[in-house]
Order: sequence, then C-alpha cells, then structure tokens
Amino acid sequence: MERTTPPPTPNVPGCALIFEGGGRRGAYTAGFVRVLLEHEIRFSLVCGVAAGASHAVNYVSRDLRRTRSTFVDARSAGLPLGALPSLLHGSGPFAASPFVASPLAVSPFAADSPFEGCMEDDGLPFDWDAFTNNPADVRIQAFERDTGRTLAFGKKDMPNAQALLDLIRAGSTRPGTMRSPAAGDAALLDGGLGKGAGISLHLAEEKGFERFFLVTTRPKGYREQPPTARERKAYELVSRDYPYLRNALLTRWERYNEELDRAERLAEEGRCLMAYPDVMPVESETLDPALLRDAYDQGRHQALRDLPRWRRFLFGSEDGGPQPDPELMRQRVRDADGDDGYITISTGNEKTED
Repeated sequence: MERTTPPPTPNVPGCALIFEGGGRRGAYTAGFVRVLLEHEIRFSLVCGVAAGASHAVNYVSRDLRRTRSTFVDARSAGLPLGALPSLLHGSGPFAASPFVASPLAVSPFAADSPFEGCMEDDGLPFDWDAFTNNPADVRIQAFERDTGRTLAFGKKDMPNAQALLDLIRAGSTRPGTMRSPAAGDAALLDGGLGKGAGISLHLAEEKGFERFFLVTTRPKGYREQPPTARERKAYELVSRDYPYLRNALLTRWERYNEELDRAERLAEEGRCLMAYPDVMPVESETLDPALLRDAYDQGRHQALRDLPRWRRFLFGSEDGGPQPDPELMRQRVRDADGDDGYITISTGNEKTED
C-alpha cells in the first residue's frame, strides 16, 4: 500500500499572511518566506498582489526551492539576462511579478512565466498537488481596466494549473508594456492599481481576519511620492482611452501611503506585525543573479534574527509555535538547494559559506 503524506495543518490561529509586491525586490522577502516554511509556520490564509502573489502560491505549495529560485534566478522569468530591464520590469505601479515575462523577450522558447516554462523543460516545476492539498487558501487580485473594479480570486477560481497561471499573470500585468490578459471580456491589469494599492489587508479582512502578518518590500518609513510631470505624462499616454486606469495610476501613490498608514496603526494596536526589510539592496527591475542572491541571503538572515519576535506575535512567546527537528530542517534545505555549500541552516546563528 502506497504511503501518502497528510496535508499540512495550519497552526497560526486567526492571523493572515500578506505579501506586498515589488518585482525583484521579492528576492529579499523570499528569504522571509523560506524561514516561515523551514520552521513549519503555517497560515490558513495567504494574500498577495503582483510579485506578492508569486510568494503566496509558492508558500502554499510549500516549495523551498521554488521560493528562492523564482526571484533569485533571473532566467526563471524567461528573460534574457540584461535585455531591456527597464522596460521588462518597471518600478512603481508597473512593478511586475517574476511569474511574468514581457512579450518582447527574444528567446523563441521564452515563456510567459517560469510556471509555463516548466511545462516545457521541467526546469522549475510547480507542485500543483501540494498546492491543492494544502488546506490554506490563497487570495490575489487584479484591476479591471475598463471599469476600475478590483477583482479578488481564491483557490476556488483556480481549478487547474493553467487557471492559476492566468490569474497570477493577470494580476501582474503592467499597463502599456505587456499584453492585458482577459477574463471573459474583461482586460485585467496589475492588482496594485486596485484596492489597497498593493497593501492587501482588505483581502484578509473580507474573510473575517482581524490580525495580520504583513511582509513589505520597502524599509520602514518609506512612502510613495506624487508622480513627476514626466511620470504623469507617461501615465496619461498609456491610459488615454481608459479613464479608470488613468485615475488609478495618478492616485496610487496617495492610496498606497494611506493603506500603509492604516497598517501601522493596526500594528500599534497589536493587530498587525510589520515585517519590513532592514534595507532593500535591489530594485524591482534588477536581473543580476549575484545581486539577487545577495538580497535573498540578507533577507533570510534578517528573518532568522527576527523569528523570535515573529513567534511572540503569532504564538504568544519567543519560543512558541512549531519547533522542527534541526537535522530534518537541514535535510530539507539540502534537498531544496543542493548540497553545494550554499547555506548552512541552524536553529540559532546562520552561516553562509562561500
């Protein structure tokens, strides 16, 4: 009789995990995701927008390797290294998910995402069975260009891998530089243009959650600035036929700041843990694998340092919650990353090896 592994049981009571987007800045916060997975900290609801949606589905599939490689390996986006980075991965409201590549990618085999690419070469496979068997739900969103509506999607809207891919792509599509995927007759764009402006607390609140673990891709104190005259001109150009899109682009900075202010007020009330990066050494369009790998390492080391504080918020004490066997944890990391001296894991001090 074949033995099967039982699905993971959520062990974080009453708190949703939320990921901000930010393109390749997600390489840093991928280190946060890895520490949560390695230490078996399991949320029942995981929300994300754009690049944050990539984190969300990788987290729910519990895939250590993919969590790192999606962001650290520039080739995982189907992009030729160094090719048109400013166009392919813009900043601000145009920040793209690593699931998405531009139609301008020059390789004849370049896929729209690493997920699609894996269907061809098994280079970075997505564990669909693990994703569907995990009882945790996922919520992501997209902006409907012609109505200004924010559309939210969960596992029930993802009956198969292709549907998942289509929704991730739709919610990460930058106006003006990428094809707009359609859901029926609706053209869908970057979810960061919609409600919450990239800070998706509302996706969890709509499901009744009142406590939040929010992973941001900007350091504490960051706020968006009003668009410059040049940026306003660019926004008006790409939205000339779409008034709802124009309004979303021009007001996103203010809505983002308001939602971040709200999250910080919730943190003061003890209802939200703000997991800020100490620094952000890469930009949304960074493609240099060495820089991305270094950002991942920094994020992972910070997460290990902050883990006791995270446990205190989630479980009531600095040593609360699951305590996986250290040797089993090391083996999981070796299986994910290969026994190549990349990183040595421990329950205390972490050490990277050159």
